[in-house]
Amino acid sequence: MTTPSSAARRTSAVGLALATCLGAAPNVTAAAVPAAPKSEAGLDRYHHQHLRWGNCATNPDDTMGRDLDKAGVRCADVVVPLDYAAPNGRTITIAISRLKATDTRHRIGSILLNNGGPGGPALQSPPEFHAWMKKAGPRYDIVGFDPRFVGRSTPLDCGWSVGTNLFSAGISRAGFERQVALQKDLAAKCRASNASVLPHVSTRNTARDMDVIRGALGEEKISYFGYSYGTYLGTVYTQMFPGRTDRMVLDGAVDPRMYGPRLLRRTTSENERALADWATWAAARNETYGLGRTRAQVLAIVDRVIRASARGPLTVGTAPETFQLDDTQVPLVLFSGVDSDTDASRAALSDQVSALNKAAAGQLTQLSPQFEETLRAATTGEQSHHGSVQSAVFCGDRAAPRDPEVYWRDIERSRAASPRFGALTNNITPCAFWDRPREEPTRVQQDAKVLIVSATGDPRTPHKGAVALHGLLPSSRLITLEGANRHAIYGLYGNMCVDSKVNHYLTTGKLPSDDQICSK
Repeated sequence: MTTPSSAARRTSAVGLALATCLGAAPNVTAAAVPAAPKSEAGLDRYHHQHLRWGNCATNPDDTMGRDLDKAGVRCADVVVPLDYAAPNGRTITIAISRLKATDTRHRIGSILLNNGGPGGPALQSPPEFHAWMKKAGPRYDIVGFDPRFVGRSTPLDCGWSVGTNLFSAGISRAGFERQVALQKDLAAKCRASNASVLPHVSTRNTARDMDVIRGALGEEKISYFGYSYGTYLGTVYTQMFPGRTDRMVLDGAVDPRMYGPRLLRRTTSENERALADWATWAAARNETYGLGRTRAQVLAIVDRVIRASARGPLTVGTAPETFQLDDTQVPLVLFSGVDSDTDASRAALSDQVSALNKAAAGQLTQLSPQFEETLRAATTGEQSHHGSVQSAVFCGDRAAPRDPEVYWRDIERSRAASPRFGALTNNITPCAFWDRPREEPTRVQQDAKVLIVSATGDPRTPHKGAVALHGLLPSSRLITLEGANRHAIYGLYGNMCVDSKVNHYLTTGKLPSDDQICSK
């Protein structure tokens, strides 16, 4: 799962997390494509549609599109049914991009990319993947796509005044009650503005769209790389369309049994641990950040900032742009800052906590451009689209408890062990006020040969989720990166051990003979 700020950072670097690599001719035996299940009745015209490839730039100011055009990427729209139960009814379009294989003699096939979220676009991703894939890049058609209702794919936007629903409940019951009112209002705004499409926003429908893309590309099988939420999407695809994947990599894997609106509840201890590790790092640099000389001192300042924001909103920034942050928002800043343990990420969080500490003392603060971006994304409607579609997918996939007291009890029980993040990861969401999903969650009942990648300290999709998915898919293999508090590894973290093992699999089509361990 990604917060607005992390989405923006990954999108600029690569697009919410991505990757892949390949090389020699495939060595796996090609199984026959299964007969179309009954649910695909009437979909032939979608699977066999003619794609019109053209420039990716939609106007002179479309920087992303122009960059894709310069890189040789071409774009097209794939037509899919809004409702797969009524394929002759209303249609929507899915935006895709493709960097074609240039080594056609040794072409392996198409690889489809998903960058997580839910709500992460991947239209912009093929050039970055091509670079990570090194010698294998020319042998693949690298295909990015914006999932339904994301980015350029018939986008959904509920007109929220905030860019996320991910806030803490704060310290007091009064803060929680404000959250109940906010989350209820966010759900109401989506229902008022998008009632006709909300029932069709789901991972299962996105998986169906992926299979239409496969067919429209003329592929019997398709390879896939998914990060974070994209690992759940990939898992769902293997269950709905067994036998239609070639090579699949799932990086930052989710336990599909735990996926849903309350997914973050299982990340609380990992986030507390990642924050504590950051505090140790900041303490060793007290001369730079002034947050304390020990881990305990740094965390004490964090707690003091949260308590101060509960007494009254902190004013951060300088005119003309300032932000008011209370105890429901300060923990989101911390949460957004601990998804990676690189020096750059830890320095950014240290700058942010230093600014918050000064604001708690009533001092003026000058914010970094990155911190301004984080706050603008969370506290204004600038990224309303991102928050809207992310919530719509979660709520459309699995029902959430509807009684606010369920959340309050979980929050109160979590405070002792998780004083900074328990009230955030257990907080109520718009899904408590959403209509029930049309379909039951996907159950993993089919084995699949996939490569799973996970870091032991991943604070977004904990390592235990990757281990659980590995257990559900006996033919899978697991690459574990030990000692890293990092979400999304391949191509982004710079770990040569992980990257080379993934590349070998994508090159040869052969999974490792056993699970693999890499060191940070």
